[in-house]
Amino acid sequence: MSSISKVNSNGVSKVNNNGDDTRQQQKQLVCVTGAGGFIGSWVVRELLLHDYRVRAAVRDPADRKNARLLALEGAGGERRRLPLCRADVLDVAGLLAAFAGCHGVFHVACPLSKHDPELMPVAVEGTRNVVNAAADMGVRRVVFTSSYGAVHMNPARSPDAVLDETCWSDLAFCRQKDMYCYAKTVAEITAMEEATKRGLELAVVVPSMTVGPMLQPTLNLSSTHVANYLTGAKRSYPNAVAAYVVVRDVARAHVLVYERPDARGRYLCIGTVVHRADLLQMLKDLFPLYSITAECEDKGKVMVKPYEFSNQRLRDLGLEFTPLRTSLYEAVICMQHKGHLLPVVSP
Repeated sequence: MSSISKVNSNGVSKVNNNGDDTRQQQKQLVCVTGAGGFIGSWVVRELLLHDYRVRAAVRDPADRKNARLLALEGAGGERRRLPLCRADVLDVAGLLAAFAGCHGVFHVACPLSKHDPELMPVAVEGTRNVVNAAADMGVRRVVFTSSYGAVHMNPARSPDAVLDETCWSDLAFCRQKDMYCYAKTVAEITAMEEATKRGLELAVVVPSMTVGPMLQPTLNLSSTHVANYLTGAKRSYPNAVAAYVVVRDVARAHVLVYERPDARGRYLCIGTVVHRADLLQMLKDLFPLYSITAECEDKGKVMVKPYEFSNQRLRDLGLEFTPLRTSLYEAVICMQHKGHLLPVVSP
């Protein structure tokens, strides 16, 4: 275990500010929508570490779950660099108030569900509202959080093709198979169209399945994805591959594309593509006392091979991707500390 960095009680590695922040960044105010979510809270944390003043847009600032944001490093003290504000992406007036005086907006908010009836209006109309409200308030730059679901859902794509920013999901296919992917694809197109109309600078981060320690108290989808194999809720695994990225790297990607004035368009944020069997083997190696299934649903069939992808655009901006193994360890330790997983001890 010596290769795994030590983590605190939340499963979060300590990250020190490198002291290279400019005075301009120290003065900048930015707003993050969906600040209370898994990725949103990590974006807030990364911005604070870079000495930005951050306005955290949440549906209910009084909700106890949002209090943890105020405990982030750099949030409190005399400088009070993290005010919480009430904002719903379907409430234009609230967005205008949230964006007042901001140099930049990070639009992360979106329900993560295949069946939520609010999914389409929040994803698409909410995105339209955010971009236009940002333009109305004189915001210079918007960073939009898209999804891997807007890239890889295309049955016509050859398995030998390299997945990169030029790839788009097929809307008709998504509408039949996965409404979340459909909504995120339409939302990203909407963000690009509206930003062009309004003359806004727009950069889009496109993360894959995002794993790592949680800053929020409740389980998110990707944490549940890992936990279900550790608890035995999943008794078999699919003969499938998936793309993964570490949540800390996703947050860093948001800040990198914001700080580079020439950064435009899409930035595919994938750290690795692995077969589910390999993911489970990592978990077994890290936590051998958990009973993790070894049963494949397609036993006897040829194993699906991981596909090639390119994350070169983010690497060119200086992003170094964290090994998946490291973040899986942190994620499990975090879930143990938050009471979502019981530690397993030797008999």
